[in-house]
Amino acid sequence: MLKKFTLTDKLLIVAAMLSLIYSEVLFFNGNSDQAIFIGLWVPSILCFGIYLNLINKKNND
Repeated sequence: MLKKFTLTDKLLIVAAMLSLIYSEVLFFNGNSDQAIFIGLWVPSILCFGIYLNLINKKNND
C-alpha cells in the first residue's frame, strides 16, 4: 500500500501528523490558543497535498 505514495505524499503526511501531535502537546500544556493555531495547519497541509496530486495528474494526462 505504501508503494503507491510518492516521497512528496509521505512528507506531507508526516508534516500533518507532526503538526497534529505538536498541537496536542501544546493544548495539554495549557497553550490552547497556540494549539488551535497549529492544529489548523493540518487540513491546510493535507489540502496542499491533494492540490499537488491533482496538478501532477493533470500534467501526466
